Amino acid sequence: MDRRMLLGGAVAGASLLPAPAVLGQAPVRMRMVTTWPRNAPGVGTNAQWLADRLTRVTDGRLEIELFAAGELVPAFEALDAVQQGVAEMAHSAPFFWLGKSEALNYFGSIPFGLTASEIAGWLEFGGGQALWDEAMAPFGIKPYFVGSSGVSAGGWFREPVESLADLEGLKFRIAGLGAEVMRRLGATPVLTPPSDVFAAMAAGTVDAAELIGPWNDQAFGLYRVAKYYVQPGFHEVGPTAELLVSRAALDGLPEDLRLAIETTALASAMRYHADYTFHNVMALQPLVEDHGVLLRVYPDDVIEALGRTSLEVLDELGEANALTRKIHRSYRPFLERANTYSQWFTGLILTTRAGVLG
Repeated sequence: MDRRMLLGGAVAGASLLPAPAVLGQAPVRMRMVTTWPRNAPGVGTNAQWLADRLTRVTDGRLEIELFAAGELVPAFEALDAVQQGVAEMAHSAPFFWLGKSEALNYFGSIPFGLTASEIAGWLEFGGGQALWDEAMAPFGIKPYFVGSSGVSAGGWFREPVESLADLEGLKFRIAGLGAEVMRRLGATPVLTPPSDVFAAMAAGTVDAAELIGPWNDQAFGLYRVAKYYVQPGFHEVGPTAELLVSRAALDGLPEDLRLAIETTALASAMRYHADYTFHNVMALQPLVEDHGVLLRVYPDDVIEALGRTSLEVLDELGEANALTRKIHRSYRPFLERANTYSQWFTGLILTTRAGVLG
């Protein structure tokens, strides 16, 4: 065989192998904390996927070590960990940090607000990302949208909700701005980390609880402590997952590694939503047929009260401070236009399809 051909083949073959880190340059190691149990379906597995994929796409120049909730810091200290340099990244959800900034409501989930696809559109093309960056700037953190689990379940109840009076005094594990809505309707909101929801229900610390949707709710065993699965999840129409990255750590990276984080976050956003869409679809029927779960809808008086109170809370949020006013002027008009569009397109075809398929 011609020696030049042999050498050429060797070079070509070598080019197919993963490139090592730059010779003599140590990889950048970053710690990612999460608010999720390790390998929890959806939230935990996608956090791990993101950490592993970042390491792979940078050929090991960026090494991400993941710490699940409680392994390095407790779940609700993930943002503090990034802010204080204990970790460089956090995989979490904006509604865990509302006590730090009311403005973060808009980037988590607004009751009767934007759906998963709508909030992705607003963030990417409607100016939402720049507003989110501004909201997180005081913490020294850059936020990235890394997915949505879609419409959440309304909640698990031991007894059916037959009227507004049934919410009075109810200890309800619920996250986000929906918790304030429920408080105004007489319930007592309780926020626990996802890993503690089953235990809280089993111990009677809470009377009812929402988590995410059929996939996670089945995996966490909530059907074992309550049978009534009440819809809709008015409080989380398009709940988001976030990657929070220390600005100081990010600024210390070369441009290509910063771009790798941004691009991998975009890939995660697609994968995360697809993951939840498929597995929620597949998990609902077994909950009903194998575990005897009873699907119910909030009665009309509860829906009316939830809607009216949600709009009141949203309007008040929009006047809370200069930053929420600024974000509100972007979010609310887009929500109105999205609502008009969905009535004629998404909503109409879903209603029509339901009739066709029976």
